Amino acid sequence: MNTVNQEILKTKQHFTVLDGLRGIAALGVVTYHFMEMVYTDYTKNIIGHGFLAVDFFFCLSGFVIGYAYDDRMEKMGLVEFFKSRIIRLHPLVFFGSILGLLAFLFDPFGGHPAIFSMGKIILLFLSSAFLIPFPIIEERAFNLFGLNAPSWSLFWEYVANIVYAFILFRLSKKYMVALAILGAICLLLVAYHSGSLMGGWAGSNFWDGGARIFYSFLAGLLIFRYKLIIKNNLGFVGLSILLSLTFLMPFFKYNWLAEFLVVLLYFPLLIALGAGTNISEGFKKPCIFLGKISYPLYMTHYAAIWMFSNYYNVHKPQGSELAMIIIVGVAVLLLLAYLTMIFYDIPVRKYLSRKRVQK
Repeated sequence: MNTVNQEILKTKQHFTVLDGLRGIAALGVVTYHFMEMVYTDYTKNIIGHGFLAVDFFFCLSGFVIGYAYDDRMEKMGLVEFFKSRIIRLHPLVFFGSILGLLAFLFDPFGGHPAIFSMGKIILLFLSSAFLIPFPIIEERAFNLFGLNAPSWSLFWEYVANIVYAFILFRLSKKYMVALAILGAICLLLVAYHSGSLMGGWAGSNFWDGGARIFYSFLAGLLIFRYKLIIKNNLGFVGLSILLSLTFLMPFFKYNWLAEFLVVLLYFPLLIALGAGTNISEGFKKPCIFLGKISYPLYMTHYAAIWMFSNYYNVHKPQGSELAMIIIVGVAVLLLLAYLTMIFYDIPVRKYLSRKRVQK
């Protein structure tokens, strides 16, 4: 065994409340995706800003990457860094693609896979499994990844990781501040031009995703580099409420500006507060669980969302029936994410981690 590598690769202690907030954000995304299939007019959607959870993920990712790798990147080197990121991220990218393919082919409530040739379906799967944008499904609004829509954010996560490895970890803080200002300007232009920060997931708004991660990832990294950690007693519950309020924010005339300010200032503030807050003993295990299940939930839920969309368009459930379907749907997806984590993601990552340290 390569004991030097084992020491360098050792996982650091987590920020428990931030892990819990990641789980709350993932639940917000799942609920939002259910609701957007019902309310195509986002102004009527009670959780119409749930998509902003992705910007929170991006900011949190910058903070966590800085914390996890800034002090060992030199010793680790590029190859081991990329191995670490692929082992952490890609098993679920692949598994989400398989679920998406199965749902695409065997959706009991609708869909038209027969209109696609076998070659095109294979290309759809490969593009999803290897994060190569391929927006060809008109019925799915030309999502970059028609079999597993959330993979668009993983595409940009990989881009951010590559830029971090080659440039950002060596860059001084003053140059990073300049880049973050440039990122904020790009984000403002996207918000104003599009009227929202919802883009990034389709061919028509591809570069919006780049603007979203450009600023947020740098903001999270700067919070770590400058040690902008704010000591407080808000705890997990208080910060969960503050985070959830952004998803429930109503739409209004200057919605684009409100979304921009949330991403520019509010989410970095929540990261700084989350890293510095106290946590009671009773919330430690729930936060750890939410943190662990957040990524499996995010990467496995969308196959069910397409099926729900087809079911809703045919049967049009309303009121309490609709509410019950969504509540049960979220619960079932949590169970699926848990089973995926226990029986697939953790074992696969452990296997790959063992293989990498063998001579």
